[in-house]
Amino acid sequence: MAAPLTIRNLTSTPLELKMVEHYEAPQHSHHGHGGGLANIANITKSFQTLLSDQTQPTGAQIAENAQSFSSEDVSVRTEPFKASKTDLKGIERSNEILRLTFEADGERYRLDVPSPTKHSTTLTPLTPNPRYAYTAVFLPDKSHLCIFSSANLSSWMQELKDETPLSALSIPGTHNSPTYHRALPSVRCQVASIRDQLENGVRFFDIRVQPENPEDTSKDGLILVHGVFPISLSGNKYLRSLINEVFAFLDAHPSETLIMSLKREGPGNHTDAQLSRILRDHYAGDMDRWYTSPRIPTLGEARHKITLIRRFALEDGLKNEWDGAGWCIDAESWAYNTPNDLCRSGDICVQDFCEVLETENIDKKIEYSTQHLERAAVAKANLPGDVNAQDGQPPPKQPFYVNFLSASNFWKVGCWPDKIAEKLNPAIVDFLCCKHNELEGIEGQSVGDGGTGIVVCDWVGKDGDWDLIRAIVGMNSELWLREHS
Repeated sequence: MAAPLTIRNLTSTPLELKMVEHYEAPQHSHHGHGGGLANIANITKSFQTLLSDQTQPTGAQIAENAQSFSSEDVSVRTEPFKASKTDLKGIERSNEILRLTFEADGERYRLDVPSPTKHSTTLTPLTPNPRYAYTAVFLPDKSHLCIFSSANLSSWMQELKDETPLSALSIPGTHNSPTYHRALPSVRCQVASIRDQLENGVRFFDIRVQPENPEDTSKDGLILVHGVFPISLSGNKYLRSLINEVFAFLDAHPSETLIMSLKREGPGNHTDAQLSRILRDHYAGDMDRWYTSPRIPTLGEARHKITLIRRFALEDGLKNEWDGAGWCIDAESWAYNTPNDLCRSGDICVQDFCEVLETENIDKKIEYSTQHLERAAVAKANLPGDVNAQDGQPPPKQPFYVNFLSASNFWKVGCWPDKIAEKLNPAIVDFLCCKHNELEGIEGQSVGDGGTGIVVCDWVGKDGDWDLIRAIVGMNSELWLREHS
């Protein structure tokens, strides 16, 4: 028997469930090739959309094909950032479709579940010119429905105020971001291009480069690499082209920033000092396009710019930048293979347990990743106007919580990046929807802003599935409510 329906409201508006309808999906057995269940999967899959321009199926389409129907008027109110455990029957049959009608401020919105691929679904407004837009993720095995405020992923930062510390945001990122080319399986970590990642909400890039002419820093060649390997089997790819793509995106979306973590890797003889000089002289000297101060900025300071985090040591001359404070946000002391480490600068708190040598260790990686999400959730940003803000005193530092979901073992197929992502990504979506920032024993009250920090992913966007990104961006709602209350 299915578990009763649980509704989690991760929006800033109260939601009231008003109607529950059960449909039996049609079985087109005359088509063969697997019969009813295979066709049911195809039918229910057609109900999914990722907040794009795709059209939701209408009620008439479902009603026309329905073989059975039942309807129940209900009243289940779920407050913002709360969960309601109902006694309503969930999905009990493989060919069952559940239609839920919600009300928010007098407007009604409709949703059809389940979503066997776990892709998110937009709620269909039933009134013209609706004030709100909602996205839902339904987890059938738990009868758990999680509802987010829909975000325009190409410009989601525009909803947050300039005064917001950048480290307070829930930010989706990608690991070895440009490794979407044809490459060795253990080298490739992404499936979506740089522009696709940006358009779908990614705002943190993890970049590894190799100086092409390290002895001559008058030349700007920086080859994109992953470890000692090039990121493409078809020839070298360069940082310059990637930067141009990022700037083109930021020009089209000036409300956004991209946080870029840069590290030196690759074969040959080259040094951090050489890399830092090449970056300063040929790339990041324009302060209108780059944020290179050695402190965490506000969102307003970073908009329309690349915010640079350095995982390399500085040339001596660059240590005098910014009135002797140095250059760029300092992550030089980033610990290797760590479940939790605060960099010496205090600006970065990282989970980067990356040596998953056996498939059995993937569960340990999930555990470390969810623990770091919980660390980020309890952090509370110091915003202008906070009652507890101390006049004349600097606010306590809130670091970037950087949480890598990536790991690999070159020698074991089951531990290549794509295989680990197949397990990590759904597990983190599940955690964010069901457990993130829910503290038991304190009457369900959360502490902090409920954020995620920077969550760095592999293989997002595969088969059009951006749900992990949507869930991360959706966790900015509590921060948004604080800013606008």
